[in-house]
Parts: sequence; structure tokens; C-alpha cells
Amino acid sequence: MIKAIIIDDIEQARTTLKKDLQVYAPDVEIIGEANGVVEGAKLLKSLKPDILFLDIQMQDGSGFDLLDILKEINFKIIFITASDAHAIKAFRYAAIDYLMKPVDPDELLSALKKYREQKPNESENYKLLNETLKNTHKPQERLALHTQDKIHIVNIRDIVRCESSVNYTEFFFSNGKKFLVTKTLKEFEDLLSEQGFYRVHQSHLVNTAYIREFVKTDGGYLIMTDGCNVPVSTRKRPEVVKMLEEL
Repeated sequence: MIKAIIIDDIEQARTTLKKDLQVYAPDVEIIGEANGVVEGAKLLKSLKPDILFLDIQMQDGSGFDLLDILKEINFKIIFITASDAHAIKAFRYAAIDYLMKPVDPDELLSALKKYREQKPNESENYKLLNETLKNTHKPQERLALHTQDKIHIVNIRDIVRCESSVNYTEFFFSNGKKFLVTKTLKEFEDLLSEQGFYRVHQSHLVNTAYIREFVKTDGGYLIMTDGCNVPVSTRKRPEVVKMLEEL
């Protein structure tokens, strides 16, 4: 059984989540629940869950206040949040799962599926999440990437390009490393488009800082500083030409 704790200051929200887990995830056992930061901290010091379902805004503080109290985070965190565009973007940069209120059963199952496939220590992810939330007025510098065996915290400036591989994305770095990540290219396009990345093809997202040349023949393609050729789609070609003229 997967041992879980729910910390949310709204009793009805806790009750609904427990019912959803009973119906959709019978292998998840609720070993405790709390209605705020103080009670939650005491609970986590006495029990060792596999998963923590954690509300962000509570009457006596935030979920982040609670996590700051803990010496280490050796369980999976699934945040529960109302609509907050900045917080949601921070979760995505840190590759930490979140559920929107009211919780959708399909999203709940998706988060639990990730847990079953990979059980990482959340400490580094939480540090990145905290860093992202605090730096609201400057571009994020780091990104958490889930591969099959671990989570890599990388510097965004070191990413040369990303290539779609069905429901996966392969990242290529300036030092020659590459990682196959369990998310679609579209998800990373949404995150990185404001960081100087450009979708030049259905299967390719490039860091414009690493473009060396645009070759107009043979359908049009980019030559990157690492020597690779990246095709430019016919539809994107006018946009790419304009983008390069403005660099």
C-alpha cells in the first residue's frame, strides 16, 4: 500500500479527496490528515508517508511554510492549489506535481502514476520551486527534467535544442550531454518560449543563442553551434527569417 497524508484546512476538500482515492486508487492508504501548518508539521514528524497531498493556502500559513519547518523531504509532494498562474508555472519548472481545485480524478490518477513509475527525493525539486516562486521578476535560470531513472536540475542557458520523440522530449546540451524526458515538446515550448527558445518545426525547439546559420536551400534548415542541422518547416520559415533579423 502507498501511505498518504492530506493537509488542507478545508474539511470538505479532505473528505472529497479521500473518497476519490478510495474509488480511483484503492492502493493508497490515508494514514493521517491535518487542517493546517502547525498540526501538519506535528503529523509529519510522527508519521512517514510516501505521498503528501498539500494545500498551498491555509489559515495559519502556506504549504511552503510547512515544508520549511521540515529538516528533509523524503516523500512525494502533490500540491493542491486554486488557480494561480505564477505558482503553476513554478510547479512546471520544478517538475513537481500539482492538482487544481476541484480535483479532477484523471489528474489525480496521472500524478499517482508518476509516483508509481518513479519515487524521487523531492528536496532538490522543492528548492527549485521555492527559488522560482521567490524570483517573480526575473527569468527562471534552472529547470527540472524527469528522465526514467532520476530528476536532473539543469541550467536553461546550457540547453541547445529540444527534439520531440512521440510523447517524450530529447534535450541536447552545449557540453554534449542529452536527456530523454517524459514530457511532450509542447509543454517545454510553453515554458521556454520566453527564455529565447523558438519552435521552428513540429519536432524541434531551439535556443536562439546557439543558432549559427540559416540555410535557405534544401527546404531551409538551421545550423546550430554544436554542428547539428535542424529543419525549419515551410509554415515557420517566414517567422524564423523575421526572428533572426530581430536577434
